[in-house]
Amino acid sequence: MTHKDAGKYSSKHPSDITFNEQIARMVREKSPGGELTCVTGEKISKELEVEISEVGITADLLEIKIKKCQLGLFGYGKKRNHGKDIQAADSVSDEMKCAIEEAAYDGEVTCAALWTIADRLGTKRKEVSAACETLKLKIRKCQLGTF
Repeated sequence: MTHKDAGKYSSKHPSDITFNEQIARMVREKSPGGELTCVTGEKISKELEVEISEVGITADLLEIKIKKCQLGLFGYGKKRNHGKDIQAADSVSDEMKCAIEEAAYDGEVTCAALWTIADRLGTKRKEVSAACETLKLKIRKCQLGTF
């Protein structure tokens, strides 16, 4: 969702959906100014032992904006690259290229797959995302549900 969708995040979900109050309490607590960073969303999911998607849904239902994607895709202000914090990598190692291409399907790769690859290769998530830019792969299915 874009900045134009602010205040309408809950509209992505069925009107009868509810949220876990424990998740909601922590999301509110960790969202100064009504904004939750991706890394904080991940920490909440680990601390409460819930799926990260539940944290994202809860943030949406509370109309809390998610920012600073760990893959660098959004939430970094009005940069010349449309709020992205990544650029195509100058080069991509064979190991990373192989891992990403194995995870890709029809020119797309999921956020979850990229997190797994970064963890397995011991690299930063933004580096894997930059490799996707170089390889011209679209990143889909944000684990917090923003895209």
